[in-house]
Amino acid sequence: MTSGEVLLLLLRAAIHGEIPVSLPVAVDWKEVSELATRQGVGAIAADGLQKLLEAHPEWGKELDEPENETVKYEWFGQTFYAEQCYEKYTRAIASLAKFYNEHGFQMMILKGYACSLNYPVPNHRPCGDIDIWQFGRQKEADAALAREKGVKIDNSHHHHTVFFWKGEMVENHYDIINVYHHRSNRDLEQVFKALASDDSHTTEVHGQTVCLPSPNLHALFLARHAAGHFAAAEILLRHLLDWALYVKAYGSQIDWTWLQETVERFGMTGIFRCFNAICVEDLGFDASLFPVESLQAPEEKDRVLADILSPEVSQEIPKHLIPRILWKYRRWKANEWKHRLCYKESMRSAFWSGVWTHLRKPSSI
Repeated sequence: MTSGEVLLLLLRAAIHGEIPVSLPVAVDWKEVSELATRQGVGAIAADGLQKLLEAHPEWGKELDEPENETVKYEWFGQTFYAEQCYEKYTRAIASLAKFYNEHGFQMMILKGYACSLNYPVPNHRPCGDIDIWQFGRQKEADAALAREKGVKIDNSHHHHTVFFWKGEMVENHYDIINVYHHRSNRDLEQVFKALASDDSHTTEVHGQTVCLPSPNLHALFLARHAAGHFAAAEILLRHLLDWALYVKAYGSQIDWTWLQETVERFGMTGIFRCFNAICVEDLGFDASLFPVESLQAPEEKDRVLADILSPEVSQEIPKHLIPRILWKYRRWKANEWKHRLCYKESMRSAFWSGVWTHLRKPSSI
């Protein structure tokens, strides 16, 4: 059994409580732990391992061997670190929301924290940037922060500004997606903007009210965000868990007919079906959560999973400009099969859109 297969076993234990009758022999636990960390599921996999050891204490003997003991303690230590980071992260969200609420600005949380709420142990999902949407008032809200708090606003990015708040990086979206990256994104952005006008879904974060995306908005956003990252470079198992756990929590509120029609309209049907099939066949989610037709995965499904676990193209980006440009071109060519699954545009069209995108923001090269 490969390290990837062991990791999937641990995730199924963590998410669904599935306990196998036996463990694979000769597991390279260091390799499994490192893979879990790279996939953004280190603490979640540790939860799965804990469940296995509670059900079968005798399985812990191999992990108590000298060559594995350090790995075990470092791995379980990730849960404590994740909890500390999550506390700091949510405190920053609450503090930022307090400022905005006091100044009459609404704040919607995209991805990150909004996804974590659907996990069995929310503070074991690692969170990175704080992605927010302010219902078209991003420029005013940024100006208020700069004026009253001296926050430096970075405008060098394509569809959001960037600033730091309480040690956390915040991406304040004025567009939900990058409208320059693919021509179809301009049309898709209009769909997102219409959905993003809904401010009726809220939650409390340390006593502060923040908005959450509507089920249709977040379902489409999670699918497009994962597809875009996969086509351009790579995604993680965490992205698929975000999607599957969101469907499990909100699937009954998603307009699946609309979602599948939108996915097809924008050329994402192939990757959408691959994602759903992986969630069911490899991550153990109930097939009834998804429409039957959305599980009819194309032949690339296994290749998609293999690329997630071990990307076909090295992700080590050269430091110098010319080698970096050549590397990006080679990666772009090698990812043609991914592009076909994720977009309706031709590779030629996408190439020139990408060139224009980088020329608009040279720092992105």
